[in-house]
Amino acid sequence: MAKAPSSSAAAAAGGRGPAHHRSRLLLLLLVAVAASASTAGFLLRGALRDPCDARGDPATVDNTAAAAAAGSPLGFMRSKLVLLVSHELSLSGGPLLLMELAFLLRHVGSQVVWITNQRSEETNDVTYSLEHKMLNHGVQVLPARGQKAVDIARKADLVILNTAVAGKWLDPVLKNHVPEVLPKILWWTHEMRGHYFKLEYVKHLPFVAGAMIDSHTTAEYWKSRTSDRLKIQMPHTYVVHLGNSKELMEVAEDDVARRVLREHIRESLGVRSEDLLFAIINSASRGKGQDLFLQAFYQSLQLIQQQKLKVPTMHAVVVGSDMNAQTKFETQLRDFVVNNGINDRVHFVNKTLAVAPYLAAIDVLVQNSQARGECFGRITIEAMAFKLPVLGTAAGGTTEIVLDGSTGLLHPAGKEGVAPLAKNIVRLASRAEQRASMGKKGYDRVKERFMEHHMTERIAAVLKEVLQKSREHARS
Repeated sequence: MAKAPSSSAAAAAGGRGPAHHRSRLLLLLLVAVAASASTAGFLLRGALRDPCDARGDPATVDNTAAAAAAGSPLGFMRSKLVLLVSHELSLSGGPLLLMELAFLLRHVGSQVVWITNQRSEETNDVTYSLEHKMLNHGVQVLPARGQKAVDIARKADLVILNTAVAGKWLDPVLKNHVPEVLPKILWWTHEMRGHYFKLEYVKHLPFVAGAMIDSHTTAEYWKSRTSDRLKIQMPHTYVVHLGNSKELMEVAEDDVARRVLREHIRESLGVRSEDLLFAIINSASRGKGQDLFLQAFYQSLQLIQQQKLKVPTMHAVVVGSDMNAQTKFETQLRDFVVNNGINDRVHFVNKTLAVAPYLAAIDVLVQNSQARGECFGRITIEAMAFKLPVLGTAAGGTTEIVLDGSTGLLHPAGKEGVAPLAKNIVRLASRAEQRASMGKKGYDRVKERFMEHHMTERIAAVLKEVLQKSREHARS
């Protein structure tokens, strides 16, 4: 993993006067998180912005929320009671995205209650850290079962179920109150895998106020799959593309921060400043395609040798490993590297939430999710914010983000995509100007449609309509 920042890195970050104090602090936090795989480091994320900290003076908090509500598309949610139900509390995308929404709602003065349906009986570091982060933002955390959970669900102005699996919470907890609560439920789904389409999960889906899905491709898949396989109809469905956080954009647009992080991470990996880094940043699993990426990378090295091309030394970086798990898939990845003699060209990095340092350090992002691809793939827009070209599978939400030939290059999913991906790696390795051009176009695309305020506006429009439906149903 990354080392502590060198004295030269510290010097580069400093010496710029009081106006840069906040940027320097953010930079130091990012370096600190990048240097540690501990979950506690995640608590640093967002520490610079905590407008509704429950520990503050109530009058001050209320005034802050009122001011925030006045300038936010979510301002109409002030004082509304919102219940958020997550299937789990972990470092995966779904729960973290729901937490982000919780903080946006708290920012405008909503009353937010969080329930985790599948909570481990043993409190681990992840659960403890994430729950305390929510508590520090004024989010109330309740047990999934019990009369209090039922009372909150009945009283809430809005209930948001996060992921298909969260549907398992309804019947066991609400029991005969389910019909009363369904008209005020917004069901936020992120899944693209077939095993999530079980009637026990989503049998109430046709009766909720609406479904919110991260991409048009996924929405169409849900529509056809629920109809053909489960014989049920989707409710009114809203597509909401995600956006980059203000914190990430601040780092991406800070030349000094990017340069310091780039030097720091590259030093920790043992690569030179002039080397080319192609990285895949996802939890290691067959569905994310790390194995096929390494095969393509190996083929690209062979192509370069066969064609006698002059390109910078290339490296593959796999961010998202689990050094302690020693799963069969992880073992296969490492065996492939050893058996093909590319140990010095491939680097495995433990999974981390601090992606900004690695985005600053690499040259190209590979988004290689397989089968139907990603529901959205937020790492893609995060990479584009850092002006990185993206090599992605032509599947799922990636096709709604990456413009093939403009902001990146697409290749087929599956084994048939290995050779095209290898050729695309060679193409970008040998064309520095195209890498820069694609990166700039990707950044422009992010600024046009994938910022936090874009996502907030889109979500606000959905919540406003769902609340209106709920009120109309209550009056009828």
